[in-house]
Amino acid sequence: MSNRIVLSILYFLIVTNFSFSQYNPNSKQVNIKGIILEKDTNLPLEYATVVFENTADNQLTGGVTDFDGNFNFNVKSGTYNVRFEFISFKTVELKNQTYNSDKDFGTIYLEPDVAQLSGVELIGEKSTVEIKLDKRVYNVGSDMTVRGGTAGDVLNNVPSVTVDPDGTIALRGNESVTVLIDGKPSGLAGINVSDVIKMLPADAIDKVEVITNPSARYNAEGSGGIINIVMKKGKTNGLNGSLVGFVGDPETYGFNSNINYKTDDFNVFSNFGYRYRTNRGQAKINSTYYDSDTPEVNDITGYMNERRTNEDIDNGYNANFGIDWNLTSSLSWTNSVSFRENSEKNPQNVYMDYFDENKIYEQTRNRFSDQKEEDYVIEYATNFTKKFKKEDHILTADFSVSKNHDVETAIITDVVLNSTNAPLIENTLNDRTRNRLLAQTDYVLPIGENGRFEAGYRGDFATTLTDFQITPNTVYSNFLEYVEDVNALYMQYGNKINKFSYFLGLRWEDSHIEVNSITDSDYNTKKYNNFFPTATFNYEVNKDNTFSLSYSRRIRRPRGRFVNPFSTYTSNVNLFQGNPDLDPTFTHAIELGYLLKASKLTLNSSVYTNLTDKSFQFIRKESGNFVDGVPVLIYTPINLAKEMRTGFEFNVNYSPFKWWRFNTNLNLYSVITRGDYTYVDYQDQIVTQNFDNDAFTWFARLNSKVNLPYKIDWQTNVFYRGPQKTAQGKRLSMTNISMALSKDILKDKATLSLNVNNMFNTMKRRVETNIFDVATSDAEFQWRKRTVMFSFTYRFNRKKESDRDRKGNGGDDGGDIMG
Repeated sequence: MSNRIVLSILYFLIVTNFSFSQYNPNSKQVNIKGIILEKDTNLPLEYATVVFENTADNQLTGGVTDFDGNFNFNVKSGTYNVRFEFISFKTVELKNQTYNSDKDFGTIYLEPDVAQLSGVELIGEKSTVEIKLDKRVYNVGSDMTVRGGTAGDVLNNVPSVTVDPDGTIALRGNESVTVLIDGKPSGLAGINVSDVIKMLPADAIDKVEVITNPSARYNAEGSGGIINIVMKKGKTNGLNGSLVGFVGDPETYGFNSNINYKTDDFNVFSNFGYRYRTNRGQAKINSTYYDSDTPEVNDITGYMNERRTNEDIDNGYNANFGIDWNLTSSLSWTNSVSFRENSEKNPQNVYMDYFDENKIYEQTRNRFSDQKEEDYVIEYATNFTKKFKKEDHILTADFSVSKNHDVETAIITDVVLNSTNAPLIENTLNDRTRNRLLAQTDYVLPIGENGRFEAGYRGDFATTLTDFQITPNTVYSNFLEYVEDVNALYMQYGNKINKFSYFLGLRWEDSHIEVNSITDSDYNTKKYNNFFPTATFNYEVNKDNTFSLSYSRRIRRPRGRFVNPFSTYTSNVNLFQGNPDLDPTFTHAIELGYLLKASKLTLNSSVYTNLTDKSFQFIRKESGNFVDGVPVLIYTPINLAKEMRTGFEFNVNYSPFKWWRFNTNLNLYSVITRGDYTYVDYQDQIVTQNFDNDAFTWFARLNSKVNLPYKIDWQTNVFYRGPQKTAQGKRLSMTNISMALSKDILKDKATLSLNVNNMFNTMKRRVETNIFDVATSDAEFQWRKRTVMFSFTYRFNRKKESDRDRKGNGGDDGGDIMG
C-alpha cells in the first residue's frame, strides 16, 4: 500500500469524524466529590470509576478515584444515572438523580463480586504488578527501567515470563506462548514473535496481562498461556499526551509521542516513534568430535573453537492513528491504522580454529556475513461495540487486515587464513511476506443477578511466503508457502452461588494447514478440528481468601522456522533446519490457585501441571556433509511422545512502608520427557535415540521501588534463572540486574530517568550439548551487552500517576478494555 493511500485513509477518518462531532457550550457546572472504599475492610479503592450518564442526551462524563479513594470533578447541572464501579466489585447505581448544586457523596462502599470472571479492567499507572486470581497485570508506566526500551525490556520484567538473549519468550519456562496485542492477534506482532521484542517501543505500551489458563473466549493456541500487550490510549477529555526522548550507550537515541484529543462524541488517539539502536553481541562454541564408527572407545578425532562477534544496528519508526466514534449513546465505532518500518544491519564475524586429536593447531577459517534486513508492516483494524440497556450486555464485532514484508540479505565471505585458496563468496536472500485477515465477534449476556453467558466466532486466515536462496551453492535454497486458516466458535457460562462461582466453556477450532515446498514439489496439507473445553471454579472463604481451580485444553501449531527446511546459514557446520512434517501438540493444563489480600500485602500462589502429547524437542544429528573434515550438524525440531510439566508459582506484592514497595515472583518446575526418536542416518543406518529426561529448574524475579526525598524514585530489578537438564545436555544458569533513578521536575509535568540494563553483563545463554557418539560442545551466546539509557518525559494536560502521588482526577487513564 503506497504512502498516498495511507495518508488518504487517515485524512478520510479525520474529516469524517470531526464532521459529525459538535460543540456543546458549557452550562452551569456543579462540583462532585466523595470517597470510595471496599466494604468490610474500609480500604480505599484506587482507580474506581464514577460514571455520570445524562438522561437527556445519554452523554457520559465522570472521574476516577485517586490513591486514597477520593474523586473530585465537575459536571453540567442536570439529571443523571450515576454508577460507582470497580473491577470485580458490584456496581452501585443511582438512577434519575438531579444535580443543580455541588454534591458531596460522602463515603461509597463497594462489595467484591467474585462472579465477574471476565470483566472490565481499568488502565492506569498503578503499582508495577497487580495480582489477580486469573491473571497478572504488569503496568509499564510504573517501571523506570524500560523507558526508552523495547517490548523485550518490558517482557523481561513481567512475572512468570522469561526472555532469552536471542528473543525467545517463555511463560513459566514453556516457549509455547501466544502473544496478543489489545486482546487480538495482530500484524504488529510481526512474522516472528521475536519481532515484537526488537521493534515495539516500550513507551507505547500501557500494560501486559499474563493469563496462564485462558477461558474459551481466547484462541486455544499456546500451551503455556497468553501474553496480552495493551497499547496506550488516552481517555481524558481535551487535548493531552506525552513526549519521550531518550539517548543511550551503546549508541541509541529516539523519541516516542502519545497524543490524544477526546470529546463526548469521539476520541482521536495517536502514537508515533522513531528509534536508532546499536546492540553488540558475541558467541563462542567449543566442540569436540568423536569417531562415530567406534563409539565404544570414544575416540577423539579433533577439536574446533568457534568465535562470533556482531554489531546489530536497528533504525526504524512506528505510527498508529485511530478514532473512537460514539455513533449513539450505545453504539461506538473504532478505526485505526498502524504502520511500522525498520532497517537493520547485523554484520557477523565468525572465526573457527581447528585442532587435531592431540590439540595441535591446524588452521583458522573465517566467515564474515554482511547481513541486512528491511521490513515493514501495515494494519487496518475496525471495531463496532453495541451496549444494550442491561449492564454488561454487549455485542462486539472486529475486523483487521495486515501485511508484513521482511527481506534479509547477506554476503558471506569464507576463507582459510594464511592459505593460497581463493575465498568462497556466497549470497543469501530470505524474502518473507505474510498476509493476514482476522474477523471476530463476541456476545456477552448477563443472566439473572450473577449469571453471564458468552459466545463468539473468530476466523484467522494467514498466508506466509518464504523465498530462501543461496548462490552459487543452491543446495539449501527453498521456496516455502505456509497457509494457516483457523475458524473457531466458542460459548461459556458462569454464575455465583453464595461463596462459590464457576465459569464453564467450550471452544471448537477447525484448522486447515498447508506446508508447501515449491522448490522440491513437496506439498503437505493437514486438516483437523478439535474441541477445547475450559473450566474455572472459585471459592471465596472470606473477603481476604479465595481458592481457584481451572482447566483448559490447548494446542501448539508448528509454524515459521519450525517447518521451513532452511532459513539460516550463519555457520556452515552448525545449521538450523525446520521440519515440514511436524504435527501440532495438545496440552491439558490444570491449575490450583490461592489469593490472599491484606492491607499491605497481596499474595497469589498456584500449583500447575501441563500434560503434552507429541511435544516439540530439538535434536542435533549428522547431515552427512563435511567441511574440512568436520561433520555438518543439523539442529532440528521433532515430535516426541510425552511431556509432563509440573510447577509451583509464588507472587507477592508488599508495601512495608509508604515509601517502599516491592514485588517478587518465584517459579519452580520440573519437566519429565519420555520418548524415542528413530531416523536413518547418512550411512543408511537406523539410529534410535532415547530422549527420556527428568529436569528441574527454577527462576525468580524481584522488583523493588523506593521513593527518596526530593521526588526521586529508585528502582532495582533482579532476575535469576537456574540451570536445567535437556535431552542432549544442560542449560546453565543466567542472572540479570537492572537499576534506574528518576526525578520529577517542572511541577510534575516532566520526568528525568537514568536506567542501566544488564548491569554486570551477565545476560548470557550458556549451553552444554552431548550429541550421541558424534560431538560434545559448550556454547555461550550474548546478543546484547550492558546498556545505559537517559530519558526525558514531558506530559501536557495529563497528570502523572505514580506510586508517590496519586492525587487529582485520574489523569488520562480512566478508560477500560474488555478482559
